[in-house]
Amino acid sequence: MRGSAGFLLCSLLLVAPHCTEAAVEDVQPDPKTPCANWMGGAPGYPGHNGLPGRDGKDGKDGLKGEKGEQGVEGPRGDQGEIGTPGREGPRGFPGYPGQKGEKGEGAFVYRSAFSVGLKERAPHPNVPIRFSKIFYNEQSHYDASTGKFLCSIPGTYYFAYHLTVYLTDVKVSLYKKDKAVIFTYDQFQTNNVDQASGSVLLHLSSGDEVWLQVYGEGDNNGVYADNINDSTFMGFLLYPDPDVH
Repeated sequence: MRGSAGFLLCSLLLVAPHCTEAAVEDVQPDPKTPCANWMGGAPGYPGHNGLPGRDGKDGKDGLKGEKGEQGVEGPRGDQGEIGTPGREGPRGFPGYPGQKGEKGEGAFVYRSAFSVGLKERAPHPNVPIRFSKIFYNEQSHYDASTGKFLCSIPGTYYFAYHLTVYLTDVKVSLYKKDKAVIFTYDQFQTNNVDQASGSVLLHLSSGDEVWLQVYGEGDNNGVYADNINDSTFMGFLLYPDPDVH
């Protein structure tokens, strides 16, 4: 009896492991079922946090939003410093002609001039020489009958004379208001024809007279003229006085 029982127990012990392995290979119990609790250990502690993942790619731009309302105007800022002058710009185009101005008052041109010559030879001394050959006397300010120029326009005048000297010496003077202003002397050379001349600027007032005459006695009266030799006397106004209207 004991021998049979021992043999049966040994056979069960040998067969049991093999059956268990086959059962394990065929069916694995769910660890979450109560039947598996006797095989698992105690729950473990939570693990450490893992490293942060890499940034993801940028998403696509969203749709453009609607325009917002205009904000309130801010206060005016302080005036800034004056900047440096800029470069000179290019020259502009010529402008349009302006309007024609009003016609001005006409300026009156004052004229007074004469140019005369001698017709007779050896004029009388100590009296005005009467130059009766008229070259120019448009304003009639020279009187051929007296040999005198009469000032009608106050101002500055130029006078000149060019005389042919023949047969004897010449000494003449230019007079203004009965007073000799300049003198000219020329000594005659025998068998020769010479020239004597003089000129002067004078200021004249209205009514002043100017003339030329032989100075002294007849010994100095060699003023001469013929058809090929002239003795002339002339004068003209340079400019009138400022107050002449």
